Amino acid sequence: MSASGKWADLRPRLISGLLLALVGVAAVRLGGVWFTGLATIAAGLMLWELATMEGAGLRAYGAFALGAAVMIAARFTGGGIEILLLVVAALGTAALARQSREVTLVYGLAVLLAADGLIDFRQDYGGTWLFWLIFVVIATDIGGYFAGRLIGGPKFWPRVSPKKTWAGTIAGWIGAALIGALFISFTTAGYDLIWISAAVAFASQMGDIAESAIKRRAGVKDSSQLIPGHGGLLDRFDGLLGAALMMLLVSFFVHVPVVRI
Repeated sequence: MSASGKWADLRPRLISGLLLALVGVAAVRLGGVWFTGLATIAAGLMLWELATMEGAGLRAYGAFALGAAVMIAARFTGGGIEILLLVVAALGTAALARQSREVTLVYGLAVLLAADGLIDFRQDYGGTWLFWLIFVVIATDIGGYFAGRLIGGPKFWPRVSPKKTWAGTIAGWIGAALIGALFISFTTAGYDLIWISAAVAFASQMGDIAESAIKRRAGVKDSSQLIPGHGGLLDRFDGLLGAALMMLLVSFFVHVPVVRI
């Protein structure tokens, strides 16, 4: 591959990534209905992409409607009812699929749990820790992208994700740990945030690999063509899904300081 071909996707990737980052940062900063609305639309679109990859055809639009409706309804419930609604939406999405309904159910539920959990987390703990999460995922992605191309070397899991290298994987952990160290400097978080950031980076990479496995089995390159240079929302936010689920799990065991911004 020529040098120009090796970096051919960099320009559209950077432009669309910047626009996505601006929208995401604004929504996290504003919180409330803005972040809820963005998370709701994103969850619906990701369910649509998942159902499409699993052969739902035009019925995949039903997954978008179902996911968005349940996300909205979940704002007016809580506890077991909220979880039940998310499970119902995941089951409905799986019912629309024509291929692996089990995979659609599990991954669809992960999408909904992550989106719903992030809305609750933003409301309960403020926006600082969502910015931390976003920056950890970005650092993981950037570290992996450049280290993988500049250093190369052995593949991390070639059968599932042929492009991911050990160099890129480790660079992602280091970048995430540096983000953790940065946030320690202006929050009351302890030094545990460094290893937690690296663990979240690993979860982000596993989210990426999980989506890659779904695409390979479905025989598609991208989950959709919604985002130039990135493919679909699942292609862009697969890592964020894994990171979000890890962060929500960690928050059950580790005290999270409330920072209102």
